[in-house]
Amino acid sequence: MTIKLLALDLDDTLLNKSNLISPRCREAIRKAVAKGVIVTIATGRMYASAVPFARQLGLDIPIITYTGALIKSGLSDEVLFTRSFEPATAAELLELFRARGWYIQVYQGDKLYVEEYNEKAQTYEALTGIKAIPAGPELYSLVNHVYKMMAIAEPGAMKEIAEVVHSVFQGRVFAPLSRPRYLEMVHPDVNKGAAIDFLARQLGIKQSEVMAVGDSNNDVDMLKYAGLGVAMGNAMPGVKAIADAITLTNDEDGVAEAIYKYILNE
Repeated sequence: MTIKLLALDLDDTLLNKSNLISPRCREAIRKAVAKGVIVTIATGRMYASAVPFARQLGLDIPIITYTGALIKSGLSDEVLFTRSFEPATAAELLELFRARGWYIQVYQGDKLYVEEYNEKAQTYEALTGIKAIPAGPELYSLVNHVYKMMAIAEPGAMKEIAEVVHSVFQGRVFAPLSRPRYLEMVHPDVNKGAAIDFLARQLGIKQSEVMAVGDSNNDVDMLKYAGLGVAMGNAMPGVKAIADAITLTNDEDGVAEAIYKYILNE
C-alpha cells in the first residue's frame, strides 16, 4: 500500500499531554514529506487554534478544521471549503441551551464567543490558546456563519446533554463527543471523513492512498474513510474497534511510530 495523503488529528494524537509536537513526530513528518507524502491536519479545533501547528511543521496544504466545516490553507489562507449551520437550526440549538442553562460556546467567523468568560472558557483557552469573547445574552442571537458550537460539562451532566441533542436534532446536527467533557456540534453533512474525501479528490489521490490517525469519536469517519485508519494507543474503545491498526499513545510518539511503520517502512 502506497500512502500519498496523511491526515492527522491534533489533540491526544499528534500533540502530547503538554500540547506539543514531539521532536520525533516532527522528524517523522519531515521524512514523510520528503518522500512525497502530503501531510495535513484534521481537527475539531478552530482554524486560528490549529494553524500555528501547521506553520510549525511548514505544511503548505489546506488543513481541516471545525471537524471538517472549514478547509483552509495553513500558509496562504486560501479557503477551499466551508459549511456552516443552517441559521434556523443554530437558533433552535442555542435556545435549547439557553432554556436548560447549559454552557455552550459558538464559533462564528473563526472567532470564539461565550456568554461570559467563566472557568470553562478559561480552561478551554489554556488548552487551545484562544481567548473567548464574552457576548452576554447576544450569544443566543449568533446564528449566521456559525461553523461549530460546543458544549462543555462534566461527564455525568454531558451524558444528558448528548442524549437530548442527539434526540431533538437527529439528522440536523452532527454531534460527536470529542472528549468526555466536550460535545462538538456541526452541520449534519460535516465530518472529517467527508472533508478528507473532498481534499483527496482535489489532489487527485485515491481513497486507498489515504492514511488517517486519530483517537476520538470525531475521528471515526476519517478512519473509516481512509485506506489505512490508525487509532492511537490512547484512543477511545469505539475508535480502536473500527481502526485498521493501533499505534502507541500520544505520549509515546504514536504518530511517529505509525509513519515509520506504514509510510517510511523503517
